[in-house]
Amino acid sequence: MFVVTGATGNVGGHVVRELADAGAEVVALTRDPGAARLPEGVRAARTDELPLAGATGLFLNPAVVWQLGADRLLARAKESGVRRIVLLSSSSVLDAGPDNPIGTRHLELERAIKGSGLEWTFVRPGAFAANALQWAAQIKAGDVVYGPYANAHTAPIHEADMGAVAARALLDDALAGQAPVLSGPESLTFSDQVRIIGEALGRPLRYEELPREVARERMLGGGHMTPDVADSLLTMFARYVGHPAEISPETERVTGRPGRTFARWARDHVAAFR
Repeated sequence: MFVVTGATGNVGGHVVRELADAGAEVVALTRDPGAARLPEGVRAARTDELPLAGATGLFLNPAVVWQLGADRLLARAKESGVRRIVLLSSSSVLDAGPDNPIGTRHLELERAIKGSGLEWTFVRPGAFAANALQWAAQIKAGDVVYGPYANAHTAPIHEADMGAVAARALLDDALAGQAPVLSGPESLTFSDQVRIIGEALGRPLRYEELPREVARERMLGGGHMTPDVADSLLTMFARYVGHPAEISPETERVTGRPGRTFARWARDHVAAFR
C-alpha cells in the first residue's frame, strides 16, 4: 500500500493516478476527504490523521511535512513500518546557502529523511510549468503580463512528469537512493512562456519586463512571499537572463518517454487563463 500526501495538489494528484493505473492500493491524504475527486478504488483520508499502518511507501509533499513537522512524520512512518519515502524536493538544493532559503529548507528535509534510516528517493524538479498560473489574473484582464526579467531562461516541467517519476520511485527499486534532477524538455524565457500560453488561447500575449524593485514590491504585495524568498528568486532569475537552461534526461530515462512540452502544459491548463 502507498500513502500519498498532498494528494489533490498539482503533483500529488498525478502520483495518485499513476499508482492507481498501475493497480496499486493507494491512500490519498487531503485536508477534506469528502471533497476529493479521486480515481476509482483510491481511499481518501485526512492528512492530520496520518493513517500509515500497512503502508510500504510514502510520497511526501514538503509543504505537508513542514505543516506536520518532519520529526513527528518520520517517527510515525518508522513506527508504522513504512519502508521507502519519496520526497518532492527541488533542484535548488544544489545551490543551497544563506542566499537560497528555498534550497536550504529542502536540503534540511532531505537530510532529515536520510537520517531516519528509511529508504529514500528525492525527486528534484526545477521550474514548475504550473508557476505560470501566477499570470492567470493578468491574462484574463488583458494581453500583457508584467514581471521581472523577460529573458530569463528556465526549463519548466509539467507536473504530470513529476508525478510519473515519483510513482515509479515508489513502485520499484530502481530509483532507491537516487535524487534525479528533473526539467522540462526545452529552455524557454518568460516571454516565450507567455507567448505559448497565448497560442493555446488563440490570442496574442506579450510579456513586459518590470524593474527589479517594482517586481519585488508586487511579489511581496499579496503577503504570500517573504522578502528573503523574493530576493532569492529575483537574484536567480537575473542569473538566468541570456543563459539557456540545462535540459535533464531523467524524465525520459525513468519513464521511457520524453517529457511533456510547455505548449502541452498550456493546452492542458487553458481553462485557467480564460
